[in-house]
Formats: sequence, structure tokens, C-alpha cells
Amino acid sequence: MNAYPEKIADVAMLEELLAVPNAELISMMTRLPGDIMILGVAGKMGVTMAMLAANAIKAANVKKRVIGVARFSNAEEREKLEKAGVETVVCNLLDREQVNSLEKVENIIFMAGRKFGTGGSEEQTWAMNVLAPALVCEHFKESRIVAFSTGCVYPLEKLESCGSTEETVPSPVGEYSQSCLGRERVFQYYSKMNGTKVLLFRLNYSIDLRYGVLHDIALNIRDGKPVDNSVGFFNCIWQGDANSNALRSLELCESPCAILNVTGPETASVAAAAKKMGELMGKEVTFKGEPGEIGYLNNSGKMCRLFGYPQVSLDQMVIWQALWLADGNISIGKPTHFEVNNGKF
Repeated sequence: MNAYPEKIADVAMLEELLAVPNAELISMMTRLPGDIMILGVAGKMGVTMAMLAANAIKAANVKKRVIGVARFSNAEEREKLEKAGVETVVCNLLDREQVNSLEKVENIIFMAGRKFGTGGSEEQTWAMNVLAPALVCEHFKESRIVAFSTGCVYPLEKLESCGSTEETVPSPVGEYSQSCLGRERVFQYYSKMNGTKVLLFRLNYSIDLRYGVLHDIALNIRDGKPVDNSVGFFNCIWQGDANSNALRSLELCESPCAILNVTGPETASVAAAAKKMGELMGKEVTFKGEPGEIGYLNNSGKMCRLFGYPQVSLDQMVIWQALWLADGNISIGKPTHFEVNNGKF
């Protein structure tokens, strides 16, 4: 899809846009053997990923199932998936018996994890981020697995570093980031032990308009609050591009694990993005905090070589985000905490 709308009017339009497959994804569906199961499908990204996969399969005119697995506390999300042609299965991924009851399929996207509210319930975070992957790896040892991770496993970087690459040695700050490295180590262990083909999908800052770094900045502007500029720079990528790259990464799974940084190629400025969105929203922009020298900055050069430049540019995301909140559209109430550089999410 080359021509984008000036603005995205509502949730239905947003989710439809996020689920439009590109030619490369459609082509992959003609080559990829087996069905696709998305574990943790009811999270922030999973619903539109499942819809994207189903649309790509339909466009490719091949027979392939998409199966979405989650606890489905929100019945509306399950209904939306089934309407889109996605099969749904209720499962608690921390319950070994329930995991072992899942149908074994060739392609797994592992999206389950916990971030928000880590403080005060660290044991739940570690269980979800480390124990659940172990149960999944034991059951799906013969599958390809794209395992969602985060750029927060890397050390904090200075702006001039050009960001962490896949070769950068992890150095997580704080319990959340440590548990995410624990998740990666579990996948790496089982990949070596069982020969399971895995790709660690190190994503940072997906943009959906209902949440994300740009959303957090624009929300403060809309509400007349100062924008926190303590971490002055960030990376981000349109959720549709991130989801497409995750599905295409099924062809890149290896044993031992492959690793891929997934984010936008630009290093975005908090101040520049805020000023642009302020202009679009007709709002005055104020800041708090002194810009620090370090933050989570990742280098997506490998991703761009493999998949090309993201279809949606940073400038387009900034425009859509400002107009989304200016028009009174919804937020899902899950801040990214992008301004955190001490690991305490």
C-alpha cells in the first residue's frame, strides 16, 4: 500500500490499515510450509498480527491456518479474530498441561510477556518471561519459533554510538530487562539442546496510535502537561511493519538462535517530534528534565538489509499520531516508559 490517508479516523480504520499485507509477505506465504500459531495473541500487537497473517494467506491463495492462543480476558478481541478467519484457543501459558494440549504446528510466533507493573510483582514477571518460554520450547521443539524480545536487553547507548547491533553483548538494566534476557537464554538453551530453529526478535517501540512513544509524547501535549525530555532520543517502528517483519522472520529461524533488531532506522528526537506534533495539534509544548546522554538506541541495519526500509516513515507516524489524539481517539492506557533509563518500569 503506497498511498496513505492524511489521517486515521478511528479504530476500525487503524486496524484495517495495520492488517494490509505487502507483496513480500504475501509471497512468503506461498513458500512457508505449515500453519501459524501466535502465542499471546490478545496483547497489544497480536490481534493485528493475526489479522495481517490471515489477509496475507488469503491474498496468496494458499491453504494455511492462523491460530491465536491467549487467555482471552477480553471477549471482544476473540470475536474480532474469529471474524477475521483466525482460529482461537484459550490457554494459560504458565500451565504445563494446557500448553501440552496445544496442537503442534510448524510455525510459532511467541509474543507472551510481561512488562508493565514489574515493580512489586517481580515473581510474576519472571514467571511469564522465563517459565512460559520453557514450557513452550519443550512442547514445540520441532517448530520454527520467532520469539519476541526487546532492545532493553542491550546496554544504554550514547547518541553518537549509532545504537546497539545484534553483536552487542547484552547488559540489561533492572529486573524487567534482566527477565527478558532470561527469556532469550531459555530459547537459546532449547534451540541448542533440541535443534529448534528460533529467531530472537528484539523490538523496540512499536507505534500503533493507541499506545507507543509518540502516543505518550502527544498525550502530554494534548493534556497541557510537560513532555519528559530526560531521554532525548528514541527509535520506533510502525506496528504494521513490525508485525510483517515478525511473520517474515519465520523463514530466518536458525539453530543456534538467530537475532534481529527491529526498529526504525532513524534516531528520533523527543524535542523535534514534540514540536511537530504540537504544531499539528495547535498546542503549546513544554518540557521537563534535562536530556541525558544515554538511552535505548538500537541499530536496525540488518533488518533493513533483509526486509527493506519500513513502509511507514517516521514523519508519517508523527502526523498520524498528532491527529489521532487531536480528534479525541482512544488510548489503551499502557505507557511505554520510554523516558526510563534506570530499568525501573
